Amino acid sequence: MATTQEYYGTGKRKSSTARVFLTPGAGNITVNKRDLSQYFPNETQRTLIRYPLTLTDNVGKFDIRIKVDGGGIVGQAGAIRLGITKALIEFNAELRARLKRAGLLTRDSRIKERKKYGQKGARKRFQFSKR
Repeated sequence: MATTQEYYGTGKRKSSTARVFLTPGAGNITVNKRDLSQYFPNETQRTLIRYPLTLTDNVGKFDIRIKVDGGGIVGQAGAIRLGITKALIEFNAELRARLKRAGLLTRDSRIKERKKYGQKGARKRFQFSKR
């Protein structure tokens, strides 16, 4: 029994975490057991997710299975992109330079700032009244 090679990558963005599994195949992308276009109806997010594959000329060469949780649509798309990038590097380490030059290896560390006490939000204050 020959086992097919599977490549793994973890991506994080805001409060989203994505686990990405790349398997050589026909190019099917499944997110949480749903088709990519069904999970992400917006073309912008789908393009963002496919960007590492387009950059490395690997579109249609891998079946991608993704498990993503936490955060919103944009955060999940960013987490998936990072996960795909890391899995591609596990597949072929020579792609690292091209992906790094495109800025795909950097984890976007911006997260929501916490709300402070005595204020309306993280930075917004309650209205000041002198009298």
